[in-house]
Amino acid sequence: METVLKILNIVGRVLLIVVLAATALLSISMAYIMFAPDEMPKPFRLVYQYPEESPKYLPPGVIPPANCIVPEPTLEPGEVEEVKPGEGVLVNMSTKIINLADPGGRKYIRLTVVLEFAPPPVPAGEETKAAHGEETDPTAEFQAGLNGYMPQMDDIVITLLSTKTYEQLYTAEGKEALRNEIMEEINGRIEAVDVISVYFTEFVVQ
Repeated sequence: METVLKILNIVGRVLLIVVLAATALLSISMAYIMFAPDEMPKPFRLVYQYPEESPKYLPPGVIPPANCIVPEPTLEPGEVEEVKPGEGVLVNMSTKIINLADPGGRKYIRLTVVLEFAPPPVPAGEETKAAHGEETDPTAEFQAGLNGYMPQMDDIVITLLSTKTYEQLYTAEGKEALRNEIMEEINGRIEAVDVISVYFTEFVVQ
């Protein structure tokens, strides 16, 4: 039994020495590979990847770094660029004084509405000229065309307002709901126009 223990003790010491020697050899090898000049022979060489300079241009859909310039999106053939509120054509409707739907008919609203329309797309490269050869203003022509729909739009606004009560309109939420209803009603009933926003320049409910 003692002989077996002695043998195991010797084997354990040998294994410990082997492990320590292997660890030391591995550490020395890694230090040599990492810090020795590249001109010296090595079993393999480390490749360092440095951060590249951010590209100046990125494709659409990629979140750019702060120093990137993102190209303007291009439209596919047949697509029309979306017109956002503030970029359309404004048309001022006449001031309206309308009795509200409150019992007794004593409540009324004095309202002036400005509608913003998305202008029709102008084909690329097409020049608009009058018969005498001078250039015309597409916006002015579009606004003139809207005048033909003004009676319908007035009727929509008057009819809609006559169904409202004082309680429905005097709050900020009521005004916002009225904007959306006017826009939806006009767009739903007049296919030739596209209202993108509604503004109130006068709004008095009494």
